[in-house]
Amino acid sequence: MVTAIILVVVLFFFFFQSQSSQAKPIILYVNQGNGIVNESNFGTMLSFASYHGFNTIFFQVYREGNLLFNGNELSYFVNQSHSEDLKIFFALYFTNSSQPMPIAIFGLGEDGISLDVSTLSLSTQETLLADLAPCHCQTAVTTTNMDSPLEPDLLILETYGPAHQQYIRHGIIASVGVFATSSLADYQSQFQYALSNSDGVMVFDYAGLLKSGY
Repeated sequence: MVTAIILVVVLFFFFFQSQSSQAKPIILYVNQGNGIVNESNFGTMLSFASYHGFNTIFFQVYREGNLLFNGNELSYFVNQSHSEDLKIFFALYFTNSSQPMPIAIFGLGEDGISLDVSTLSLSTQETLLADLAPCHCQTAVTTTNMDSPLEPDLLILETYGPAHQQYIRHGIIASVGVFATSSLADYQSQFQYALSNSDGVMVFDYAGLLKSGY
């Protein structure tokens, strides 16, 4: 009888842990600087994401002041992602405070906007985050600043490699960098640690996963 009760408790624990993990953002970052993804191969990327258990795409659409796609293309990406039951955030990569916020992309059905702003001053980061208010969508920031005071809906710390695991905690989303892994087993270990010990995980990036064969 005692053994049966213990078994039920253990099974309930793993069921609850599984359900909790499934509710967390499991994010695949698509960096256009490492490999172009457009209308011709977007569906292939989505199939890859679904097969590997991702539920959210951070899709880079803006780099260093340049919008990479027009409105019709962006709407296509949104519709295709949602048809595969995947969330999509437009990722904006800023490297200079003079680069304008591409407000034309707001309201195209995206689930959120993610800012890549690690090279900018904190005051500029704060301004850019405030500039997302008209989007009326979820906001995200990916940063290498492990003590970032920013408060977007999703704060993603770029905790690449074992040396940064000390910064992984609940209240943030941790990250795994394919370039900072030595093998598939190492990748899986880092991924599970990040997912279990934070509020989600972001993998950087799609091109790296393809190249590694993970």
